[in-house]
Amino acid sequence: MPEAPRRQPTLDEVAERAGVSRTAASRVLNNAPHVSKAKRDAVQKAIRELGYVPNATARALATRRASAVVLAITDDDSALGQDTPFYSQAIAGVTTVLEETGLELMLVLVNSPRSRSKLQDVLQTHSAAGVMLMGRHGDDPLAALAEQADMPVVFGGRPLNVEPHFYVDSDNRGGARAATEHLIARGRSRIAAITGPLDSDAGLARHRGYLDAMAVAGLDADRVAHGDYTEASGTQAMQALLNQYPDLDAVVAGNDTMAISALRALTTAGRRVPEDVAVTGFDDYLAARHTAPPLTTVHQSIQAWGREMARMLLAVIDGEQPSPLILPTRLIVRDSS
Repeated sequence: MPEAPRRQPTLDEVAERAGVSRTAASRVLNNAPHVSKAKRDAVQKAIRELGYVPNATARALATRRASAVVLAITDDDSALGQDTPFYSQAIAGVTTVLEETGLELMLVLVNSPRSRSKLQDVLQTHSAAGVMLMGRHGDDPLAALAEQADMPVVFGGRPLNVEPHFYVDSDNRGGARAATEHLIARGRSRIAAITGPLDSDAGLARHRGYLDAMAVAGLDADRVAHGDYTEASGTQAMQALLNQYPDLDAVVAGNDTMAISALRALTTAGRRVPEDVAVTGFDDYLAARHTAPPLTTVHQSIQAWGREMARMLLAVIDGEQPSPLILPTRLIVRDSS
């Protein structure tokens, strides 16, 4: 009776023998960049020991897939505009890191059913080396899908109701608390808040920072209006606060864009800043230095945020298990407070 043909070893078996992830083994096989010498040596040794022979078609597909990573922003078109420059700065940080590798960046703006379906296909078919996911709101099913995907995924900011393995974020709560404590230390007691969207972790965390500081000081924290980080929402929120709470003496805004529009609304209403009403923002955009008066704000390095997100994704692609990273923030005091 003829001997049965010997079963060919699989890439999973190579990865197991080498003590690395399947993704890391695939990157070694395809001579992809950004793989440590130790991992490369271990995989090559396992290939020799097992007699692994890759399928030519599968290898060609894998080579194309390994050449790009996806940055998916689940937000609308305005998120990439000059009104709210957060994402453009984050993209610049990501690009800086990827330029040092052989990986290309694919930007996907998830703002329609078609683009959402496209991202779902990427996650389910592994048609990229990895994915960075930013800008989710509420119970976005993409967050859960990405976390369950069998491919490297790093979150930019923590999603609500999902605790991801890999993410980069800023100390939003601590930064907002510091801004509010600064106003309290300057003798302000009727402090209002203009929040960002409370169906995002950043918006919720910044509002909690305000609430923390007000509670410790024993101050009323009911003077609240909600915005969505845009100029128009900041103007509307400031006008609503002045109508409802004409005695307010300070405002903590959820980002610089809303804070800058609040400054304009206060001037239009005949309120002096900071004599009558002090104002703080969050992000430290370039424009915050050139307002009248210059804006006190919480600084976060958005480009560093993008760089660290890209570095973390490269580490996960290489089979590492990096810890989540919370970047520090700091208060920049200018004339608006």
